[in-house]
Amino acid sequence: MLVDDEAIILQGLRKLFNWEEFECEIVGEAMDGVSAINMAETLRPDILMMDINIPIINGIDALKVIRQRDVYTQFIIVTGYDDFKYCQEALRLDAVDYILKPVDYSKLGEVIRKATDNIKTSTFSGRITHISDDADMRRITQIINWMNDHLSEDVSLQRLSDTFHMNSTYISQMFKDKLGINYHTYLNQIRTNKAKELLSSTDLSITDIAEQCGFNDYRSFTRAFHSTTGDLPSSYRKTN
Repeated sequence: MLVDDEAIILQGLRKLFNWEEFECEIVGEAMDGVSAINMAETLRPDILMMDINIPIINGIDALKVIRQRDVYTQFIIVTGYDDFKYCQEALRLDAVDYILKPVDYSKLGEVIRKATDNIKTSTFSGRITHISDDADMRRITQIINWMNDHLSEDVSLQRLSDTFHMNSTYISQMFKDKLGINYHTYLNQIRTNKAKELLSSTDLSITDIAEQCGFNDYRSFTRAFHSTTGDLPSSYRKTN
């Protein structure tokens, strides 16, 4: 499973590295920490290659959450930072190794080989894929999926409370406890991610994109987009 917020990096990893040589296949891809956590929960990949600098929840924090639920996955950390503290933290969490960007595919091959060797020499016969018994994590996964399907609508805490028959304060606390992020910050991030996708892949007007992503007006959309990305929507569209 691959995790990186840059589509071109994911494409390069898919096409430029010979996964079959190492008896591997890509089972999933994610572009932010929350999606990575949810996907890993579902897929239970043997190897998970993840960038540190990803949105919503960074790679180290996502690794911590996934590691709590699956002690078997082999983690490979990718970073653009030649910073010992990141590498030390990743290795402390039992990552196989780390790789610096731009990715050296010969180095990647060595690390993948190490990961596959670890898998072969570990006792996996007793490993059973199962749904986590963590009820709150199941609930928050349902909420996140619903939010992604209803971004153009009112996605307030009160709406979630009414939809899922849960206390709004409790929902807010679940985001902090399980994902390590404020609910409103998460909502703004997934709306911005959806806007980035539409800006780069469609000819829709910025006003229409704002509406599809749940923003009340052009100005609030522009302000939120700039706050999250550092770009204006029009500038982002020109460069992507």
